[in-house]
Amino acid sequence: MSIRVGDVPIVRVETFESFYARQRRPLVGLAYAASGSRLGAEDIAQDALVAAYRDWERICRLEAPEAWVRRIVLNRATSAYRRRLAELKALGRLAGRGQTGLFPEVTGEIDRMWAEVRRLPRRQVQVIALRHVDRLTLDEIAEVLGCSKATVNTHLRRARATLARRLHLEEGA
Repeated sequence: MSIRVGDVPIVRVETFESFYARQRRPLVGLAYAASGSRLGAEDIAQDALVAAYRDWERICRLEAPEAWVRRIVLNRATSAYRRRLAELKALGRLAGRGQTGLFPEVTGEIDRMWAEVRRLPRRQVQVIALRHVDRLTLDEIAEVLGCSKATVNTHLRRARATLARRLHLEEGA
């Protein structure tokens, strides 16, 4: 966060404690949306905040330190989700069930919807989570993910179309 006085930029530096207090809860929500693990979401957010703390002198001077931390959360949530999926597959094979039970039983419409979101391609999951959990604009999402606004819009449209098709087909079945 910086302002300019004439030609001289003046950088306002936020303390890590203030950043932590402001960002912790939204980061936990983002981690849950992207990973599907209520228990793991807190750990994922905490790990990302620890990474920011370790390099806070550099991170706090970024134009949007929140974007940097969100990217860390999304990357770690994706890794955690992939690990859990691999574990579920392995347990299924051990139990002689093959590929059944890849996704745990979910209750409620919201859990069902997020389970479907997590089945989307990684970037689409990230875009949906940033848009609907963090309520970021397309420009802000593009900054977090390091891509163009048009790319974000494409991922968002494809994700919504796939979700509409999947959720509608399952309701009618």
